Amino acid sequence: MSNDSQVSVKGEVAIMPSPSGSASSQEPPLSPSTTSKPPELPDELVQAGWSKCWSRRENRPYYFNRFTNQSLWEVPVLGQHDVISDPLGLNAASSDSGDSNGQRKRRISEEQGAGPNSIKRVKVLKVTSCRCVEPTTPISPSTPGAKPWNSAPEDKPTQPATPTTIYWDLDAQTNAVIREHPPANHLPPHPEIELQRAQLVTKLRQHYHELSALLSPSESPSSFNRWLLERKVIDKGHDPLLPSDCEPVISPSMFREIMNDIPIRLSRIKYKEEARKLLFKYAEAAKKMIDSRNASPESRKVVKWNAEDTMSWLRRDHSASKEDYMDRLEHLRQQCGPHLTAVAKDSVEGICSKIYQLSAEYSRRMRQTHLSLLQDPPTEASASPQQSRLVYCYPVRLALPSPPLPRVELHFENDVSCLRFRGEMVKVNRGHFSKLELLYRYSCIDDPRFEKFLSRVWCLLKRYQVMFGSGANEGTGLQGALPVSVFEALIRQFGVSFECFASPLNCYFKQFGSAFPDTDGFFGSRGPFLSFCPVSGSFEANPPFCEELMDIMVTHFEALLEKSSEPLSFIVFVPEWRDPVTPALTRMEGSRFLRHQLNIPAFEHEYRSGSQHICKRDEMYYRAVHGTAVLFLQNDAGFAKWAPTPERLAELMAAYRPSPSRPHLPTYPQCRSGPTITPPPPYISSSDWSKL
Repeated sequence: MSNDSQVSVKGEVAIMPSPSGSASSQEPPLSPSTTSKPPELPDELVQAGWSKCWSRRENRPYYFNRFTNQSLWEVPVLGQHDVISDPLGLNAASSDSGDSNGQRKRRISEEQGAGPNSIKRVKVLKVTSCRCVEPTTPISPSTPGAKPWNSAPEDKPTQPATPTTIYWDLDAQTNAVIREHPPANHLPPHPEIELQRAQLVTKLRQHYHELSALLSPSESPSSFNRWLLERKVIDKGHDPLLPSDCEPVISPSMFREIMNDIPIRLSRIKYKEEARKLLFKYAEAAKKMIDSRNASPESRKVVKWNAEDTMSWLRRDHSASKEDYMDRLEHLRQQCGPHLTAVAKDSVEGICSKIYQLSAEYSRRMRQTHLSLLQDPPTEASASPQQSRLVYCYPVRLALPSPPLPRVELHFENDVSCLRFRGEMVKVNRGHFSKLELLYRYSCIDDPRFEKFLSRVWCLLKRYQVMFGSGANEGTGLQGALPVSVFEALIRQFGVSFECFASPLNCYFKQFGSAFPDTDGFFGSRGPFLSFCPVSGSFEANPPFCEELMDIMVTHFEALLEKSSEPLSFIVFVPEWRDPVTPALTRMEGSRFLRHQLNIPAFEHEYRSGSQHICKRDEMYYRAVHGTAVLFLQNDAGFAKWAPTPERLAELMAAYRPSPSRPHLPTYPQCRSGPTITPPPPYISSSDWSKL
């Protein structure tokens, strides 16, 4: 205790080593008060959170950063302080004594802090949402006295972090009440397993693209990601990502997407020449496909006649408008579509079955390898009786202890954190890396010294990287996060404190539901929301844009609202797809729990990117090309407590207006399974749809 000093910050206490190393515990603590009137700091330091304070114990001034909870004896210099490897800035303060002396001091500090009694739990300064705060150094509440991970090489100083805006509020407490439940039986994450899973999923994705190319030269780049989402809704297998136990085996989502891309994938058309080229490509592909397949004479005759007639019309008429080309394309699709789908049906079913069987085989292989790494393999446990005690929701806890994890290297490239394992590198910007560190400190209970932190961050980033795919913007358009201003309005007006569909990378609160409880639970996830059963609370639901997932979400919400008599509210944000209308939107609009509905027009609102943890600042937001429907599903008690009154709705609408500082935002195409002008094929039975 004699080597520690305390810094009191707004009721929070951070225990850190004393720079002198010889202070008595009876001496008054350090305090960031300003009893004297020291000279003001430069404006850039003040804006970065620095202030000059007076230490009554040391009888000299020091400098404190209210954003990062740092304390320095010397005047801080922007971008020249490594908070991870040097929490007190001792090396920065003594840089005049030479590099060798600074490195020697760093090693001595680490050796002194390596003892079993030298580690103390740190209670860090909480970071709240603030769109105007732009810290110049990452928020890194590293454990004092110990080096929890391998940072950048000591002979190469870390590059300064560029200012980043904070897109989250980890200070908001939850009002979600659940029934206490036992720890989950998921296998703990391991970099070796995650690396093997990434290789198998990439192999499966490539195999899917190759098979689809045999039928259509260009399929939707996000179709494989939507297949993963649709399968996991009904999957009963053990792997967190690879489907292995689904019924039916042939995925209606994958079947529909491949069929919609036959004979070619239709895209959005802006100009007349694009429409002309698309019409010609469709006619040419239809004729080529019917010639190469075992079609009936009648089908072959109809398709070839319509294709040749269209080509003749294109050669003959050069003055047609864009609307003429599109009308001709629609007529050609109506004439040829049924015959093309009939000859391709068996091949498409074969692709769906082949991909699923490969996924199931990969899943079994992964589980066997994973079990071999565990020191205590799981046994079949008897079902424990359900606990009746009501508690506030808490992060997922795993029943199995984590095995020793291999070393993961960390280094920084400007404002990007790079984590490497076995030559595989994953990246996250330094602001979100600091966010993960805070979430880990709030939620993880089995790693107080952060010895497994980097390994678990690597597994987390690798899991989402593999799920999204490696293509440009691939998978990220399946879901966009709400703007910060909308979250702030939801908190103030409707008491929202929980996100139903998020991840540690894009969450706004420290409590949220996510797809992967095994990797995300250490960072605050409450698990998949479709298996999360709250008794009361106010929730925001912005699901991935997968129609099957949205449909089963509505079923889950209505069951919860029907069962609970406590205040329960769900504010749902879904795309306003009307051509054709999605089943989920139709069901919510007809639900007896619907209290109000807002419709935000297309191009008049924005979303945060699904890859916000790695994208550039100017790519953080994008305009929505489709309208957004905001639906309030509440039981009677929830409506009495969080009623969508005109005043509350007016503030929510005002918060949804795009920021004037972003006049020219990029737009992402509608991420929907298939073009809107194509209904699902008629041979998908209603029983198959009901199983979703």
